[in-house]
Amino acid sequence: MAQTLGAKRVVGVDIDDTLVRAAWKHRRSVWSQQGPDAAGSHEPQSSNSDSGRKRRRLSDSEDDAGSGSRGVPDYFPASCEHMFGALPIPAADPHEKVVDVFPHNVAFRAADWVNNEIPDDAEGYDVVIAFSISKWIHLNYGDEGLLEFFRRVHKVLSPGGVFVLEPQEWDTYGKARRMDPKLKENAKNLKLRPEDFERLLKDIGFGPAEHLGTAGEGGKICN
Repeated sequence: MAQTLGAKRVVGVDIDDTLVRAAWKHRRSVWSQQGPDAAGSHEPQSSNSDSGRKRRRLSDSEDDAGSGSRGVPDYFPASCEHMFGALPIPAADPHEKVVDVFPHNVAFRAADWVNNEIPDDAEGYDVVIAFSISKWIHLNYGDEGLLEFFRRVHKVLSPGGVFVLEPQEWDTYGKARRMDPKLKENAKNLKLRPEDFERLLKDIGFGPAEHLGTAGEGGKICN
């Protein structure tokens, strides 16, 4: 989304700081391997020539950081990353529109978002995506924790915003319970089931749901 769909701002959140560090590292890797026309190609109100000039300016900034001159701006194949490491990401100029394009439009936060807000929440979001996490929230925080997660999503969504939820089927909970004694104990007290989620979301204040696919096969609920 941040790289190819022209999102102005993308924020990824995970409670595991190890995964967050890996995400930051992957961002740099993706930036290194993208083609020279990728950055800025989805930026609104910019011509192709403008995008090219911005791309060259980013390359010049990177050269100043000690990365050396390159014939093709900020681009090299995956093999070069393995040999020489990822390219450094140049600092964003707050006076340029590049702050709204990849890689400057994406950030990652380590946080227990079910219980704690992050500073980015203050601006609100047009879209909140929850892929394959409802089961883990449910098992770790119980029914009330899952409801709090749904309520928090509703709170941070901008008017007309969309919540994309990928619920996991109940039979997959059993596999997770076998992994951890705490989750097994928590599961004994769960009353809510994935088939209840659509009703719960409606009760919280979400609009009519749209089903995309089948749960367990990449299916999603959009509210």
